[in-house]
Amino acid sequence: MNNIKAIFKGIYKVIILTSKVILYIFSTLSKVLISLRDGFINRLRFSIHLKLMLSYLWTFTLVFSVQAGVVILGLYLSLPEEQFISHINLIKESLVISGLICSGLVLLLARKSSKKLIEPIDQMNYAVKNITIDDLSTRLDISGAKDELKDLAHTFNNMMDKIEYSVELQNQFVSDASHELRTPISVIKGYTDLLDRWGKNNPEVLDESIDAIKNETEQMKSMIEKLLFLARGDKKSSHIEKNEFELNELIEEIYKETKLIAPNHNVVLGENEAIHITADRNLIKEAIRVFVENSVKYTKEGGLIELGLHYEEPYAVITVKDTGLGIAKKDLSRIFDRFYRTDESRNKSSGGAGLGLSIAKWIAEEHKGKLTVTSELGKGSQFSILLPASKEK
Repeated sequence: MNNIKAIFKGIYKVIILTSKVILYIFSTLSKVLISLRDGFINRLRFSIHLKLMLSYLWTFTLVFSVQAGVVILGLYLSLPEEQFISHINLIKESLVISGLICSGLVLLLARKSSKKLIEPIDQMNYAVKNITIDDLSTRLDISGAKDELKDLAHTFNNMMDKIEYSVELQNQFVSDASHELRTPISVIKGYTDLLDRWGKNNPEVLDESIDAIKNETEQMKSMIEKLLFLARGDKKSSHIEKNEFELNELIEEIYKETKLIAPNHNVVLGENEAIHITADRNLIKEAIRVFVENSVKYTKEGGLIELGLHYEEPYAVITVKDTGLGIAKKDLSRIFDRFYRTDESRNKSSGGAGLGLSIAKWIAEEHKGKLTVTSELGKGSQFSILLPASKEK
């Protein structure tokens, strides 16, 4: 019984002594940290490297404290109480000194280990710093084992692919817009100079110049309005007013208008099912008219232009079919790009700036729809607009 009491008494003393050692170590570390408080707190908040080092240090301190307790308990049980008490200060100082020395060694090892662990992050950081608006081709290395950093690098590379593509489109857009505007401005300037030199007293030159300037001005106005429309769409600031209406009635309306504006073409109305739709009627009409106007423009007089509407669950399918020039296969994937025009239409007499199909595509996508096109050179084309809809009962 006395031996059990002595053991518990010894354990109690060991716990007290071990606690004092731990408190002393933490007190020493705290004094150092307090002196570096502001800088340390900021680094601790953002530095992964420092957090890893501290994690190593805290783990070591915990393990060392447990081992110190075991050593003290062993000495207490193996030495006479008088001898243990007489050497207690030496034991405490030895443990503190060895603890501090080991802590320093642990910090050095932790620094080296944590530096190796975050080396991939440093490499990613270096690569990202070298990315500029003039060179967006840099990508992060995603070789090696699959881990969280590889997933992050893969996500970053995908983002950069999209940014690079968007910047390329923007640069091409600015270049094409500048080119399209340069031509009418040059024509207007040329006729203005002609008026200044010869047109003041020559009615024929005056009339010709005025007509040319008016035509070029109208084309510029139309193109700028389309550019503004697309710009509002890019900024998500376009107003779309969706209402319920009968799509077949709109198709019939466009059919009648087309017969009036294209009396020299064979305009027919094919299948026109009764379909109910919720959309912006004016925008849908504008999209359809883009295809109709293209058909009129690129179909010879007497050629066929056919409008149609049918239901393919869950879409209402609007078709505009013609027997016009057709589109080459190499151009089909690009005809909806802004300012893109096929070789057959790249002449001034055909008019247009290559923006109509881009607008139609935007309208379809804003209504959760899509566009399809089939075409063959010399035989004609068929454009289809697929819009979510429900067939009228």
